[in-house]
Amino acid sequence: MADDTATTEFDIVVLGGGSGGYATALRAAELGHRVALVEGDKLGGTCLHYGCIPTKALLHAAEVADEAREAHTVGVRAELHGIDVPQVNTYKDGVIGRLYKGLQGLVSSRKVTVITGWGTLSGPDSVDVDGVRYTGKHIVLATGSYSKSLPGLEIGGRVITSDAALTLDYVPGSVIILGGGVIGVEFASVWKSFGADVTIVEGLPHLVPNEDEALSKALERSYRKRGITFNLGDRFAGVTQNDSGVRVTLESGKTFDAELLLVAVGRGPRTADLGFEAQGLTLDRGFVIVDEKLHTGVGNIWAVGDIVPGLQLAHRGFQQGIFLAEQISGLSPAPIIEANIPRVTYCNPEVASVGLTEAKAKETYGDDGVETLEYNLGGNGKSQILGTQGFIKLVRAKSGPVVGVHMIGARVGELIGESQLIVSWEAYPEDVASLIHAHPTQNEALGEAFLALAGKPLHAHS
Repeated sequence: MADDTATTEFDIVVLGGGSGGYATALRAAELGHRVALVEGDKLGGTCLHYGCIPTKALLHAAEVADEAREAHTVGVRAELHGIDVPQVNTYKDGVIGRLYKGLQGLVSSRKVTVITGWGTLSGPDSVDVDGVRYTGKHIVLATGSYSKSLPGLEIGGRVITSDAALTLDYVPGSVIILGGGVIGVEFASVWKSFGADVTIVEGLPHLVPNEDEALSKALERSYRKRGITFNLGDRFAGVTQNDSGVRVTLESGKTFDAELLLVAVGRGPRTADLGFEAQGLTLDRGFVIVDEKLHTGVGNIWAVGDIVPGLQLAHRGFQQGIFLAEQISGLSPAPIIEANIPRVTYCNPEVASVGLTEAKAKETYGDDGVETLEYNLGGNGKSQILGTQGFIKLVRAKSGPVVGVHMIGARVGELIGESQLIVSWEAYPEDVASLIHAHPTQNEALGEAFLALAGKPLHAHS
């Protein structure tokens, strides 16, 4: 990994080495630019070290635990003797370590100059790191996000965020999770599989409230069957803690007791005290406001990833980084359409979607301008083999293209690639119905759903 701090002038200086930052750096270097990448922690950022990868490793361990617990149902004699959390963490850290080493090698091979240290924006064309000023014809801000809390809710002791949750060396006996979004339901899934009693507190009416309501209700049914407790539509009022646990109070007066409180209320943009406002950038609740080309409106300063309003997803930042490197290089790439970014929540069962929910589609096309169809995974052979329940929901502009695909069930996140192509290319049901989907796969369920929406259902009731 290059670290040539003697050189201070570059074509592009990228502040932040997470998914958005390193993607910008790699693509820009590939296009012939001299690139500096400033990172105070570790290349890969939140996703690799504190988010996507470690949580999915835990979720895989949880899946193995569930399979061991239920092995007898398929004739396999196995027993779950417990969860060795230190060994789970060793496995998790091993995955992170291998990916981190690979990323370091990749950045080095592209001759990107990595500057280790915490940087601040010091001018329209410069970033300061530990007293050294680095200048660039273009500055790209990719400083990422942090685990948020609520006003007055202090993190500490038995009140933790996902950062601390990822490093626990034991399975808590009971946990309250504040927030029923992606982070909350994923940790709920892990801890329940590991044997904890889990209660989710969500102030909005549904779990995963940004998803189509049909998926939210299906996830709630599944969590009830799994024994995961949740309380909806009642906002957090306060928490007290002592040596043995926490007590959470809601606005209604309800109270819940547990060993730990996980605060999972989302992530905030990491933009404070970095010199952004001093250089004239427009911020809204900490987010950097940009145009469709990711330009901040000031000089040649651009921004990508979690600090830009919208979905806080690693693959969004990654794609924005590629887009931005090409934009700076004069290649005129097509702007990224936010609604067409795939979304996956890796709980059990998985939730995956792309495009408009039914509610959003009706806002666009009117109540009478939308058609929907649900295909139950009960008719899919591979889903029966896996023992999963769920469905695929298609949302279509009446007599027009499919504008949303929404799925719930084991491993449906693996179906999101084709779903993204369908929505992004504005495919009609007939276009997809004519494609051949391998049997027996869960991907076949997507084909069956489109056959049904095209008016020729086979493994589905009309």
